Amino acid sequence: MPPDGSSPPLYDAVGGMCFFEALVDAFYEGVAGDPALLALYPDPHDLSGARHRLTLFLAQYWGGPTTYSDERGHPMLKMRHLPFRIGEPERDRWLHHMLGAVDQVASDPGVRDTLRSYFVPAADHLRNDSPLRFTPGA
Repeated sequence: MPPDGSSPPLYDAVGGMCFFEALVDAFYEGVAGDPALLALYPDPHDLSGARHRLTLFLAQYWGGPTTYSDERGHPMLKMRHLPFRIGEPERDRWLHHMLGAVDQVASDPGVRDTLRSYFVPAADHLRNDSPLRFTPGA
């Protein structure tokens, strides 16, 4: 526990980078066999770049090193996902694999709940299949 009495970052609580590597590996095991999700990747035969970026992003988000931002700048998740049509089916498939990976890798119920409470709204936030609505005078 930090000297100020606050909880350590999740990154430290789960054991650091190896946890996020295992989480992302478990996630991409599912993605690799999911044609609907593979269709979203520029090179579905080589997911190594996507694995690397997701691992670094999650580690940084949960209090680990800032390597993701050092390499890529601000995450800008919504903008980075705009080139790919992400609707309800894609969101659901992504969540299926990610929540399965969480269940597989996170043995602590509190960690599972924390990760789930992030991934569900984050996946919904990245949907981009809804038409933008313009309200005159707004």
